[in-house]
Amino acid sequence: MRDKFIQYLTFEKRYSDHTTVAYDQDLLQFELFLEENQLDIASVKHRNVRSWMVTLIENGISNKSVNRKLACLRTFYKWLRKEGVIEINPIQKIQGPKNEKRLPVFAKESELKTERLKGVFSDDFEGKRDELMFELFYQTGIRLSELIQLKDNDIADGRIKVLGKRNKERLIPISSTLTKKLQSFVYIKNKSLGDTPCLLVLKNGNKMYPAFVYRKINYYLSVVTSLDKKSPHVLRHTFATHMLNRGSGLETLKDLLGHANLSATQVYTHNSFAQLTNIYSQAHPRGHK
Repeated sequence: MRDKFIQYLTFEKRYSDHTTVAYDQDLLQFELFLEENQLDIASVKHRNVRSWMVTLIENGISNKSVNRKLACLRTFYKWLRKEGVIEINPIQKIQGPKNEKRLPVFAKESELKTERLKGVFSDDFEGKRDELMFELFYQTGIRLSELIQLKDNDIADGRIKVLGKRNKERLIPISSTLTKKLQSFVYIKNKSLGDTPCLLVLKNGNKMYPAFVYRKINYYLSVVTSLDKKSPHVLRHTFATHMLNRGSGLETLKDLLGHANLSATQVYTHNSFAQLTNIYSQAHPRGHK
């Protein structure tokens, strides 16, 4: 049943690889819990789901992770009703724990200046690819899964076309400098590797995978920043924070990031306000008092 559900998410709902892997693991964990309590998927009651949720929290699972697992179950049992396997959804009235409010981690503008990045990337194929990876994350705020899926023809003068969550397309403007670098890379790549499935690929032409991209970005961020957390998503947070600090509106930022609603974007206003407070305290004659 789990395999059939994952196929449904992959081919009908077009969920990302990252999401389907996470949902598959969450369901496996839930199935193990049911086995321990001598239950099966179809006979689960409201109290069983709540018991699982309490067990997760007692085992130190964060509220955010618990809520993601509950989101997985909601989608799963909604699908089971659609398939006629169950009549009553046992998770329909379940409310998850409140998520802890954590501010996004981001790099300073001074840490990502062009001159600071000079010499960080090698001058060969892999170095040019890694530089483009880094710049695309920072200059567009795209997600890791979106970067991996980029195709050569998604690049045009002044913009890139991104396929986001739920197969929603959006256009993101890019600088003329980045456009030229991308076009130059595509020419070099196609000349040496021929047609490849994606824009940015491994040196053998195969599609990149999440762990590879994460490892690369983690390394480069460790070279140029002092951050404890170093990931592609940190560059997405950095893009959003720097945009707000320089006057971007929330609605514009929401569209650029591909958020479904404004509440997801508003988290960055905390960082932006902290920046404004810092500037005020330094710039105003009485700001430090």
